Amino acid sequence: MSSSAGPVLAAGCVLWRRSSHDGSPEVCLVHRPRYDDWSFPKGKLKRGESALGGALREVLEETGHHCAPGARLPTARYEVNGRPKEVAYWAAEATGGSFTPNDEVDRLLWLPPSVARERLTRPGDRDQLDAFLTAPRSA
Repeated sequence: MSSSAGPVLAAGCVLWRRSSHDGSPEVCLVHRPRYDDWSFPKGKLKRGESALGGALREVLEETGHHCAPGARLPTARYEVNGRPKEVAYWAAEATGGSFTPNDEVDRLLWLPPSVARERLTRPGDRDQLDAFLTAPRSA
């Protein structure tokens, strides 16, 4: 590809559920052994795929969970290997499923947002977490 190619397009979700203890939100972080990082489930879009469709597919592939998309969150923009990357994000409530470790994601954690904030590898991911905390959630 030439350097004039557009940005790499990707999508993901701040996947969340209500704590079984007190009903407060817990967010899902995934660990990718290839990068040894903790992040929200996300990935590159397939040709012709909508950003939301890609986000829901990536959540299912990486976490084993189905989800109900909610508020749109800020798009992350950064460079990877000298190429711009744009990751569209949504808040999404987990509706069922279970995690099975795989080559792409070997660990998954459900954490209170304050703990997740400290665990995120890329400081920029905190923008999506902050937006999630102020976004409306269904009751």
